[in-house]
Amino acid sequence: MAAENGTPGAGQRLTVLGAGVMGSGIAALAVGHGIAVSLIDLDRRRLDEAPARIAHQVRTARLMGALPDGTDPGTLVTGLSLAGRVTADDAAPTAVIEAVTEDADAKAKVLADVSALVAPGTPVISNTSAIPIDELARAAARPADLIGTHFMNPPYLIRTVEVIRGTHTSNTTLDALRTLLTALRREAIVVDDAPGFVTSRILHPMINDAVRVVAAGTASAESVDRLMQGCLGHPTGPLRTADLIGLDNLADSLWVLYSRTGDEGCRPCDLLLEMVRDGHLGRKSGRGFYEYEGEHA
Repeated sequence: MAAENGTPGAGQRLTVLGAGVMGSGIAALAVGHGIAVSLIDLDRRRLDEAPARIAHQVRTARLMGALPDGTDPGTLVTGLSLAGRVTADDAAPTAVIEAVTEDADAKAKVLADVSALVAPGTPVISNTSAIPIDELARAAARPADLIGTHFMNPPYLIRTVEVIRGTHTSNTTLDALRTLLTALRREAIVVDDAPGFVTSRILHPMINDAVRVVAAGTASAESVDRLMQGCLGHPTGPLRTADLIGLDNLADSLWVLYSRTGDEGCRPCDLLLEMVRDGHLGRKSGRGFYEYEGEHA
């Protein structure tokens, strides 16, 4: 059942592009707050698996008190076709969130396609951990409608969202995103555009250094995390955080940072790249710096 009029999400219709870890998590957040979601992905298998994954995430969020009481879930529809869901009168979105892989070319292609299809003034939101919004804006039909977000994983549990305003982003687009995030009970922290913005520019090189410490044999992954938790107050430790991010996503983000800043500290270290090649991607694959039996995403 869709949200009733009068609820914070009433009237919002969200299209999410990409049914991977982040796209599904963002969809779960919206559905759990009573917002209707169209989830689009070209991968039939991933799309078929998404509704069950999203339902599980919504249940988890409710059990943890992360969703408002008494809110009926929003409707969820899935589709392989972008055009069919963003142009139909009864399904035209009030906002679009692009959540495809952290690859600048892939994101630019999707953003070019969707920005040419949606009505002018529809916010087109790129969820990215590192790629500058002004760089992606070169592919957008209307750069003023483009804005960035960096939702943390899992987005249905973490309340703060990094919002990246490009130099072309309009005040109207920023205000519309703030309204959407308010309906999702999220706190928006707006920052200027730069490679990695704030969170990834600080966190990802630090994780890369933590991996180097393990590779050098100085300490085990567990010891590194326990020291960072107990001595420095890091909530989970950098290597458990890496497993949650996904080691492939982490490596992609580090390559973005390295290629755009030249900072050698951002070059993904050999152990990280070796783990990615071996398919040990973290929680979503069942193994990274730790093992996660039965927890594949």
